[in-house]
Amino acid sequence: MLTGIGSVPYADSDRALSLIFSNTPEIPYWPQMPQKGPQEGFVFQFLSPLVNMGLITIENNRAFFDTENHRWAECLAEFYTLYMAAMEGDAGALEAFALPEKAASGFYAFIKHVHEKGPQEAIFFKGHLAGPLTIGFQLKDDKGRLAYYEDQLRDVLVKTLALHGRWQAQKLSSLGRPAIIFVDEPGISVYGKSGYITVSREMIERDLNEISEQIHAAGALCGVHSCDAIDWSILYQCRLDIVNLDAYNFGESLIPFAPELKDFIQRGGILAQGIVPTNEKAFDENCESLVKRLHDLWDQLLQRGIPRHDLLMRTMITPACGTGLLDPALAVHIYSLAREVSGAVRELARG
Repeated sequence: MLTGIGSVPYADSDRALSLIFSNTPEIPYWPQMPQKGPQEGFVFQFLSPLVNMGLITIENNRAFFDTENHRWAECLAEFYTLYMAAMEGDAGALEAFALPEKAASGFYAFIKHVHEKGPQEAIFFKGHLAGPLTIGFQLKDDKGRLAYYEDQLRDVLVKTLALHGRWQAQKLSSLGRPAIIFVDEPGISVYGKSGYITVSREMIERDLNEISEQIHAAGALCGVHSCDAIDWSILYQCRLDIVNLDAYNFGESLIPFAPELKDFIQRGGILAQGIVPTNEKAFDENCESLVKRLHDLWDQLLQRGIPRHDLLMRTMITPACGTGLLDPALAVHIYSLAREVSGAVRELARG
């Protein structure tokens, strides 16, 4: 099966949905459209309850945790009260963690499209949100400290993302197909680097598991997308259903973690392989060259004990990353290639 990674290079929902439904009809996803402006960024999309409650302040296009706010303790108490109400099943409280329509017009256009057209060929509907590492290393408090390193701020971030994931999963599942929610977490690449020695494996796993738990509670599958060479064993050992990587540039980074990948697949996990490059290199590739890259990678994994058939049956195809900042013609080419590769892999699995 084939799906995409969140962002697309359009400011118009109709064009975005046309790209998505024509190329990824089995697992269509709602489009994030960064070219519409800063309102499509993660603060406005996924952290709006923190802005609304006064925990995050936006000044001169800069968002930060306003811990010097004289109402900080009161705002924090309001947040945890709302969080507990949502956890206990209060639908109104959960709605506070929704995507604002002005910040995610692609989501609401997607919902409207499916209401009007029906699920069509869809087997799943896919959503996505930014991960806690990725956000926590961009957001700071009013003293300039990174939010990820502040235990209280990280806890607020993770709980907000977890309930947002649950809300998104419920909304997409209500359209008549089960949902898949990807946590887009390129920030995980900092793990193990000398400048980030205080970022522990336990922190990463705990935070991702808290988010996946809420997504699973809504009956959805949970995946993580990362587009770098990382310690993949972290994700294999989290409570995830899908692990997605940039297999074009970093496929060989899977090799050292083949035993953990084998266990992940045998537990029913899916490896979503982003084999189509999301840059100009895509014009130098075709279906045959990309399938050959996959075969070369699979041969190395086979040598390390992962049966090719098992891998084929647990493979999903994606572009390497999002296409939100690309030329539209390049994005169309990327998705056309991805569709061809997905078809070829499907035939291999049948054979």
